[in-house]
Parts: sequence; structure tokens; C-alpha cells
Amino acid sequence: EGLEVLTTQTTQQIAAPSQSIIRAYVALTKPRIIMLLLFTALGGMFLAAQGTPDVLVMVVVLVAGTLASAGANALNQWFDRDIDEAMSRTRKRPVVVGTIPNSHAIAFGICTNIVAFVMLTSMVNLLSAVLTLCATLFYVLVYTMALKRTSTQNIVIGGAAGAIPPAVGWVAVTGSLDLPAIYLFAIVFFWTPPHFWALSLLLKDDYASAKVPMLPVVAGVDVTKKSILLYTLLMLALTTMFALTGAVGSVYLVSSVVLGVLFIYYAWRLMRRPDIEGAKPLYLYSLLYLALLFLAIIADSFFKVGWYSWI
Repeated sequence: EGLEVLTTQTTQQIAAPSQSIIRAYVALTKPRIIMLLLFTALGGMFLAAQGTPDVLVMVVVLVAGTLASAGANALNQWFDRDIDEAMSRTRKRPVVVGTIPNSHAIAFGICTNIVAFVMLTSMVNLLSAVLTLCATLFYVLVYTMALKRTSTQNIVIGGAAGAIPPAVGWVAVTGSLDLPAIYLFAIVFFWTPPHFWALSLLLKDDYASAKVPMLPVVAGVDVTKKSILLYTLLMLALTTMFALTGAVGSVYLVSSVVLGVLFIYYAWRLMRRPDIEGAKPLYLYSLLYLALLFLAIIADSFFKVGWYSWI
């Protein structure tokens, strides 16, 4: 009996660090961000297929997309470890506290992207693999290393990395980069600034202490709120223009208009309220907005009715 107790205790002592390391690697990948990126890729695939895409292609894109995004986020956390340490929201990230050594984070980031590239090249097509790799390189080299510490436009230009997944989804099905894929890219690209600026309003003191030149830190709260409103207006125009191409139908059009008007409402309410009051509801709605917009794209691929049939 004593030996059995000792064995159980030893097993628990071994299991506890292992579980801790697994949790650390999961945190290193920023899984919540990955889920939203994958959903936009899914929307691109359903739109391209005008229904359910090939199951194998869909699975490969989602797995490879997860690996590539996880690797990009790992490299981001390695390079930004000094910034993360200075911010209360991020100072417990695994690279900062030393749970994952720098060399391991770098190796993880590179290896996952190599595996993702090989998977997409061999099982889907080369163009989807190249676009996925470009997203990682842009996120790490352009946004993380070049822009984040130097420009208030960091999130505007850097947002291109997060806008690539829906284009990858389209290319995975069609094998070509067509106009609808460009629109999907543009929608996420223009969604990114109001989404992240709302978050940066909430975390402006954190960003200031870490010396990250986010728009609220450099230009102030009022300028940021006006910029958010401008981008929500551009979003409504862009998403409506997408319907005019004929790539999507009335299900998408109605959904995008309703969601876009609500986005403008939240941005206008933020403008009218003092300081950053209203920033959190806007931030949360921006997440819901993108998810519902791409859900509408998926639904539209099954029940497509041309908006012009109303005329």
C-alpha cells in the first residue's frame, strides 16, 4: 500500500509540470485569436465552393492555419517579451516568466510554419501555402519588428497579416486569387483598426508604460474615437460594395448592412461619451461583428439569392 501511494505521488509530480508546459504552449499560440482567423478562412472556403468545400481541403487548411498562426504568435511573444513584461495584461505570458525559453519559442514558431507550408503545398496548392507564409512573415517582420514600436499606424498596416486567412480559404478551393478574395482581405483589413483601437483605448496606460506608440497614446483619445468612426463608415461602404460584385447575395447584403449600422452606432456612442466610456462594448461588438459577417457569408453560399432580383 505504501508503494502504491508513493507511485501515485510520483506520477502526480511528473504530470503536474507536464500539464503546466502544455498550458504554457497553448498560451504561447494565443488560441482565441486563432479561432477568429480560422473562421474567416472557413468563410472564404464556403464562398469559393458556393456550399460545403471538399472536407479534406477544409481540414488541411484549418490545421495548417492553426499551425502557422500559432507559430507567428509564438515568434511575436518572443520578440515582444520586453513589452509584455511592462504591461499588466501580458506580464504573465510564458516567455516573459520563463516557462518557455526564448530558443524554444523561436524553434516552435519556425517549425510550425514549416509544417504548415509543407501541408498546404502537398495537400492543397502552392498559392495557399505562399499566402499563409506571407501572413506569418508580414506579422513578424513588418508588424512586430518594424511597426509596432515605431508608428501609430502599426495596427493599420500590420492588420494585413490578419486579413490574409479568408483569401487563403478562397485560394485553397479555387487555386487562384480572384476579386472576391481581394474583397474578403479588404473587409478584415478595414475591420482591424477600429477593433484594435477600441482595445488600445482600454489599455492606453499599459501601452504608454511600455512605450508602444498606439494611436490613443500618441494622438489622444478624441482622435482615436474619430478614427474608429471613420473606419466603421468605410466598413459599411466596403461590405456593401462587395454585394454589388455578385459574388454574394441578399442574405449577405442584409446581414452586412444591419451589422454595419450597429457598428457605426457603437462607434458614434463612443464618440459622444466622455473619455473611453463605451470602448469596451465597441470592442466586444467588433468581435461579434466579424464572426457574424462571415457566418452570413457561409449562409449566403447555401441560400444565395441575388440582391438584383428584388428590383
